[in-house]
Amino acid sequence: MPLSESEIDSLLRLVSLTEDVEINCEQCLAAVAEFAEQKLAGKSIREALRAVEHHLSVCAECRAEYEALLRTLNNIGGQGEG
Repeated sequence: MPLSESEIDSLLRLVSLTEDVEINCEQCLAAVAEFAEQKLAGKSIREALRAVEHHLSVCAECRAEYEALLRTLNNIGGQGEG
């Protein structure tokens, strides 16, 4: 079965985002909690976390995990405010 035009476009987009050094999902998820805390604190992202940021930009599964974690951390942080 041939790929649809939108599937081909998606694959080409991912290929265009490829970098020389990539991390896998396991490596990304191991660092994503620190990444989320840095983002919520408004701190700059350390160089070591740039690979996580890139992986999140191309991996929908890891991005969903990250976004869920951000929501949770934001809710926890907001409980003491009022």
